[in-house]
Amino acid sequence: MDVRQGVFYGVGVGPGDPELLTVKALKTLEHCPVIAAPRTRSGETLALDIVRQAVSLEGKTILPLDFTMSRDPAVLRQSRLRAAEAVMAHLSAGRDTAMLNLGDVSIYATFSYLMDILTDRGYEAVMVPGVPSFCAVAARLGTSLTTVSSPLHILPGSGGSLAELLDLPGTKVLMKSGRQLPQAAEALRQRGLLEKAAMVRDCGLPTEQVCRDLTHLPQDTGYFATVIVKE
Repeated sequence: MDVRQGVFYGVGVGPGDPELLTVKALKTLEHCPVIAAPRTRSGETLALDIVRQAVSLEGKTILPLDFTMSRDPAVLRQSRLRAAEAVMAHLSAGRDTAMLNLGDVSIYATFSYLMDILTDRGYEAVMVPGVPSFCAVAARLGTSLTTVSSPLHILPGSGGSLAELLDLPGTKVLMKSGRQLPQAAEALRQRGLLEKAAMVRDCGLPTEQVCRDLTHLPQDTGYFATVIVKE
């Protein structure tokens, strides 16, 4: 008799505040016997730490997934293949597996790479959306992102063409821009947009930092810094 294949769930856990996990996310985590958690080089599992504050993981298998920060496409591909194979071992044994993803699973999400690999190999994948970090940042800043006629642009903070993208009309969101913040601030200054920008670092986490004046940048902005430029 064939063993039922497990389902691969991508669960958006929001930007940091465990109260922002959706009911659907909590139900999915309660259902899945295996929780796959991305782990940093230093051994931190931020998404897992957030989830532990909202739901009991007692009796579940925790599967750490290590991903490289290399920009080499071949190295990235191998890293994702190794993670996918680790997940595949549980899916092939019939165990539903939930992979945690900060923010939402459709926005700059590591989950999407594994989903493509696993669905190509015949496994079922389900996406459970989460609160995007830039929505939580806008709420923290007390500002809307759009009006009835203004567009919204979601940009990678480390993008090489950032200067040109800042010329787009409407609101710009610079995602994960911490390491490139000085360069982003200079590009904003050159376009007269610096006073229209604000940043929140580690939104919803104990280390949260709000910066409404980018003319005086904090010394350490970390990786999870989101800038909103509203015209």
